[in-house]
Amino acid sequence: MPIFSRSIVFLILGLATCLPLSAQGALTQILQPKAAANPPAKTGADPLGRETPYGTVFGFLEAAQAGNYSIAAQYLQMSPAHRQTQGDAMAMKLNVAMNSSFAGNLRPSRQPEGTLQEDVPSDRQKLGTMVSGDIEDELELVRVTDPNTGRIWLISSDTLSRIPELYDQIVARRVETRLPAWVVRHQLAGMPLWQWFALVLLIPVAAAVGWVLLLGLEVPLLWWMKKQVPGFWQWRSVSGPEWLLGGTLVHRILASYLGMPLLPRHYYLQVTAVLIVISANWILWRVIRWFLHRVRNRALAHGHGGTGSLMLLGERLVKAAVFMLAAFVILGILGFNMSTALAGLGIGGLAIGFGAQKTIENLFGGVSVLGDEVIRVGDVCRFGDRTGTVEDIGLRSTRVRTEERTLLAIPNGTVATINVENLSRRDKMLFKTVLGLRTETTPDHLRYVLSEIRRILYSHPKIETKTVRVRLTELASGSINVELVCYVLTQDFNEFAAVREDLLLRIMHLVEDSGTGFALPSQTLYLGRDSGLEKDKADAAVKKVTEWRDGKQLPFPDFTDENISSFRGSIDYPQPESAQRNQTREAGKNNGKDD
Repeated sequence: MPIFSRSIVFLILGLATCLPLSAQGALTQILQPKAAANPPAKTGADPLGRETPYGTVFGFLEAAQAGNYSIAAQYLQMSPAHRQTQGDAMAMKLNVAMNSSFAGNLRPSRQPEGTLQEDVPSDRQKLGTMVSGDIEDELELVRVTDPNTGRIWLISSDTLSRIPELYDQIVARRVETRLPAWVVRHQLAGMPLWQWFALVLLIPVAAAVGWVLLLGLEVPLLWWMKKQVPGFWQWRSVSGPEWLLGGTLVHRILASYLGMPLLPRHYYLQVTAVLIVISANWILWRVIRWFLHRVRNRALAHGHGGTGSLMLLGERLVKAAVFMLAAFVILGILGFNMSTALAGLGIGGLAIGFGAQKTIENLFGGVSVLGDEVIRVGDVCRFGDRTGTVEDIGLRSTRVRTEERTLLAIPNGTVATINVENLSRRDKMLFKTVLGLRTETTPDHLRYVLSEIRRILYSHPKIETKTVRVRLTELASGSINVELVCYVLTQDFNEFAAVREDLLLRIMHLVEDSGTGFALPSQTLYLGRDSGLEKDKADAAVKKVTEWRDGKQLPFPDFTDENISSFRGSIDYPQPESAQRNQTREAGKNNGKDD
């Protein structure tokens, strides 16, 4: 069971971090960066750091956890005489009461003025309550004026008044009285050994309970999804993070009955909260990936390639946003001031925006290209003077595989501004050429050639007859130029090349049979005897044109619509001698036999 072992490792590693985090020096440095930079003992004029509620609470807990009750008593609102005689005992009892029965959010303010609370005077702060049996006491801080250090925060005398009674109730109900003395007496990082043993033993218990809960939820869900959702087995990819989430929650619930000391409990809750955020973010990450992949495949199946590419870009942006959100939540759990961080992020964002204009331009350029569906992955396009197949449209650039098989990366901002020619979107392909005939060709001879070329184009099944244009365009010094323009009814370039080749070969036979020829380059020097035009063939061509003229059937400026209709499809293509035509014919015969 690979998921089981992987989740066990995650849970053990996460909970094992409680040990170093609860140590006095390391936990302050790792989880409370502000406290590490400005520890309570060094803030302001007060050497004990009592100028803020945070400094008072954590200063007392750290001193009491270290056993320095005389220092811890300095955080209590007591007269000097009472502090001298009863301060150590009161600090010890308060520490026990806070560790065993405190219920609340241990996040005191870091500001000297504290936090404004409803129905609470401005010089007081209520942090939570301490309850044991029928005894309840409220943990309250009060701001007083010290003659030596000025305004400081202390644990109020109202709170201290009920501590002895609360302490007696806690001692009577403590489970330590039923455990071996050595596991109660010895401590590690301010927490008794029996609680450490209990935390470790709860890991396999929480993992087993989490696995049972996961099966109880997953079996009916997968049974339903098997009938409703294609590709439902991909949902099993979230089993690992789901197990980590369930196991952490179960462990946290069970650990709440151990009565851990307040400071280690605070850091334990922070660590488990981080694990919960990580596992929830993990689940959300995989669900988003599965959902967007499904939407993208559906768009591609319906022929919306641009939407599919846009979904791929959107998936990357959403994943980045989810990661950033999880990072901010974790930083908030660890005690960072997120309002300051967000303000700094806004200012930094402006600076980055000015410094990364090209990056932002490329990002929005990619979104606009994908949104307009000008190009899609797999299209053959011409970007300026470069032609290639689009392989990917990313956050920064569009990658194109050129005809030379090189990989060309074009910034999306450039793609959005230049002229992009999508060759894959052609519904038909243009065939255009100029034929140079010999200057000795007579007008009637030329009329014959023009009409026969038109006849070939009108007769070819792969040529669009409405767009055929064969015209005499120029009487040059070395040739008589005829322009040939038509559209080949195909989107495949290989088929277009084959049709073009067939047309050129037929035109070559026509020109040869008509008695004329193609003009040689004007710079060529004739050194041999030239018989000129073949008189018999030329006379036959002229005679044919004379017959057309006498019969009023001269096909100029073009053939009649009836002639064009009669020509349509009269040319065999591929030619009868073509191996491909014979292969197709044999395949048709075989199919007939099979039938």
